[in-house]
Amino acid sequence: MVAEAELLAALRRYWGYDSFRPLQERIVRSLLGGRDACVVMPTGGGKSLCYQLPAAMLPGKTVVVVSPLIALMQDQAAQLAQMGIAAALLNSSLTESQKSAVIREAREGKYRLLYVSPERLAREDTLAWLQRVPVSLFAIDEAHCISEWGHEFRPDYRQLSRLRLHFPECPIAAFTASATQRVRHDIIDQLQLRDPDKYIASFHRPNLHYIVKECDAQTQRDLLVTALRKHSGSSVIVYSPTIARVEETVEFLKERGIGAVPYHGKMDAPTRRTNQERWMSDEVRVLVGTVAFGLGINKAAVRAVIHLSLPKSIEQYYQEAGRAGRDGQLADCLLLWQKKDAALLAHFAEQIEDADEKERAWRRYHEIRGFAEKPVCRHRRICLHFGETPKWDECGMCDVCGPVPEWFSAKPAVVT
Repeated sequence: MVAEAELLAALRRYWGYDSFRPLQERIVRSLLGGRDACVVMPTGGGKSLCYQLPAAMLPGKTVVVVSPLIALMQDQAAQLAQMGIAAALLNSSLTESQKSAVIREAREGKYRLLYVSPERLAREDTLAWLQRVPVSLFAIDEAHCISEWGHEFRPDYRQLSRLRLHFPECPIAAFTASATQRVRHDIIDQLQLRDPDKYIASFHRPNLHYIVKECDAQTQRDLLVTALRKHSGSSVIVYSPTIARVEETVEFLKERGIGAVPYHGKMDAPTRRTNQERWMSDEVRVLVGTVAFGLGINKAAVRAVIHLSLPKSIEQYYQEAGRAGRDGQLADCLLLWQKKDAALLAHFAEQIEDADEKERAWRRYHEIRGFAEKPVCRHRRICLHFGETPKWDECGMCDVCGPVPEWFSAKPAVVT
């Protein structure tokens, strides 16, 4: 059993914190004790510390982190290096000679953390050399991707079930921000977790003010501009449904004197990174992006997240809206949707050929539509969706059961 003073000393030394956030200490103790774990913790809840701190406290051992996001791997490895914790990543961004060097040094036990993509881990040659690395545990990030019932299912994650076979003695910890009860059970089954310690944080984010409104195109634009002016001087994320809409929105805002940068999958990587860094450093306050933006982004003081279309699921909305207010201060989450968004989601669902996947897509469609249209407390509905039953009926922090800002409820402009 690790003494509390020892844990706190490592927390202060590397992170500069004097205390843990809820659940963090218990999760760290589970992993240091060699237990399997399933951790569901909201965006910004401090999941990465839960496997990074054990890595810092296990000299000569390596925590292997499985992540689907190159940008996240790069950011975390760079942050760890600054903290004096040896870390490396292995993905398609490296040259062959760089990959060889990482593999050689990993075998020598030089890294406390090694980040790999699920695609690379699925390869037989990776499993072969990894068995010569002094692995302490596997941390599976974005673990909901392993479940067909998850909102971001990735077939490569299915290969992770082989970890138990090839590394029977190594504990496996699954981490996700957005998993329903059904997905949590699926994660445990797929990864063959052995009597895992389960840590499910509350899905209630009381500092977020959820406001949902069905708009026409003109009203949506008016409300977007008004919201951004109300939050001038603060960091804001605007989610747009398509690459074309991202570019249009940036131009539209520029014409109204509001500086914004775009972020989407068709931009080259250096431009994307530059735009992200300009926003992270507060050089530009507004970032307009597709769903490609945000995973792994660690910016605490985002004062608003604005959606310009209906997300494809409640999980997706919760994850994206949850990038607001990670510092615990009040933040606005505006969902400004149009009827055509629902029609488009229905069209995509209908195009799916696999019967089971089609059924899941339609279920997600009805859930997000119900969330947007029914006058039920937004916070309560999100909690219930994830299997958490609040003891309260009204949150006081959504448009259904709390005050709506005066600027938001003003009479919409006439469509021209």
